[in-house]
Amino acid sequence: MSASTGLRVRLVAPHEHERVARLTLDAYGHDYELPDDYRASLADVATRAREHEVWVAEDLATGELLGTVATPRPGAHISELGRDGELDFRLLAVDPTARRRGIGALLTEHVIALARQRQLDRVVMNSGPQMTGAHALYQRLGFVRLTERETRVVHGGTLLAFGYDTTPHPEGAIS
Repeated sequence: MSASTGLRVRLVAPHEHERVARLTLDAYGHDYELPDDYRASLADVATRAREHEVWVAEDLATGELLGTVATPRPGAHISELGRDGELDFRLLAVDPTARRRGIGALLTEHVIALARQRQLDRVVMNSGPQMTGAHALYQRLGFVRLTERETRVVHGGTLLAFGYDTTPHPEGAIS
């Protein structure tokens, strides 16, 4: 997707599922205590790739996978948050050793581009209340909180909801 950064976003290959599972567990486990059931869900890349789209950010120079994100297939949703006209995404993860290289932003911008390509009006996602680094990234990219859609409680508290309108409103705000 972005040869100028030396990174490419592409769909995961089946032989990479284990590597993406380790990357995801390392990314989430680096900053947060993970319950066993959530660890198992994070590691189940094969099922995720079979049911949805799992994208990876690959370093073109080394071939290393540095980040990942999951999106639904066209016409579907990947979470309870997604509604008609929206692209929802989950499990944005960046290898802790590759942070501060713009990989999270690259993957999130890829999701926004997918939504535009699919002619959807909004991108949405949930984020754990303790994931303040991710919240800062989303807000920097123009996402806003959708507090009226923050209804799901998980280990650690109520999931925050964020949205990004792919088409500008006259008022410039998400409705």
